[in-house]
Amino acid sequence: MRIALVTKRTDPKVGGAEKYTFDLAQRLEREGHDVSVLAATPDHVPVGTTPVKLSAGGLTRLRRYDRLLASLDEHLDATPYDIVHAMLPVHRCDVYHPHAGLARAMAAGDKPSERVLNPRRDRRAAVEGTLLDSPNAPVVLCLSEYVRASVRAWYALDDAHLPILFNAVDTHVYDPAARPDARAATRARLQLGPDDCVALFVGQDLERKGLREAVLAMQAFRENPRMRLVIVGRPSAREYLGLADRIGVRDRVIKAPYSADVYAFYQAADFLVLPTKHDPCSLVVLEALAMGLPVISTRFNGACEIMSEGVHGHVLDDPADVPRLSLAMETMLDDGTRRRMSEACVALRPKLEYDQHVRTLAAIYDRVLSARGDTADRYTS
Repeated sequence: MRIALVTKRTDPKVGGAEKYTFDLAQRLEREGHDVSVLAATPDHVPVGTTPVKLSAGGLTRLRRYDRLLASLDEHLDATPYDIVHAMLPVHRCDVYHPHAGLARAMAAGDKPSERVLNPRRDRRAAVEGTLLDSPNAPVVLCLSEYVRASVRAWYALDDAHLPILFNAVDTHVYDPAARPDARAATRARLQLGPDDCVALFVGQDLERKGLREAVLAMQAFRENPRMRLVIVGRPSAREYLGLADRIGVRDRVIKAPYSADVYAFYQAADFLVLPTKHDPCSLVVLEALAMGLPVISTRFNGACEIMSEGVHGHVLDDPADVPRLSLAMETMLDDGTRRRMSEACVALRPKLEYDQHVRTLAAIYDRVLSARGDTADRYTS
């Protein structure tokens, strides 16, 4: 099968969508498919796949987005593919995969000032609307039931257009037995004691992912010397470290130097805390579960659909409920509770395997081709 994966960037260190696209391209190529990665910066693509550079020049983000769309259209006019799988709103594709959520929903929540400062968000929403309101709308890959409900709220698409493709992780990479020495080494590097109970926060969009609430929750542990919060992510956390200082917990909050090797931090931690306000299906949560880490997150995270409350961690109803978050974190101070939860998390590993994810996606591709019938050449001029 000849497959085009369309994205903006390809560096897997940048974010979840980029990492997913890289991993998917690599796995599809290994399965024998002819995979091209179409992007403005196709500098990081797996060996064996074909990078295709899309023009995206312009002085503003809006101009660069418009140019990327035009360049993609030109390429699709000239190049036949069996499947065009887009990670962002485009004019035409067979499979639309909104990793961070629907563009229409995000633009609707913008303040007037935000729309003036970032008109690209309105344009992305308009492009998505034209794509999904069309009689020939593509399949929308829903990472969770949470995402499917969101799509239904904004678009009149039936279930056939909304297959669930739950996220997955490479359980060979995220294996708690793979590098057992990483725990002690990472704790020593971060100056963590053997009795410290370490809450791990991993994220790039720190505000949306709930870092403010995680720091505020640490205030409940000012008299408990065991609890620590370790922050891992590329952005500066200066604002949140300042907050920790003001509420008297700065000595309990550690901003780790950025590293692409998140595995070592999972090993060093005792549980993951991610009180996110919106997350279609957090890969961080699934990676943590695969590593045997209990998770504290929210019902606004599709990844939590694989969890059972009190078994694999805690799923909060309100991301802003800091007292409830503190209580959930307090349960993790009990070694026996964490041990039981960790064993339950490890038992989830077969459901998280990437092989199952790719098999499900391949079946969706086959259904798209079957439904399309003799119109497979519509991307050629």
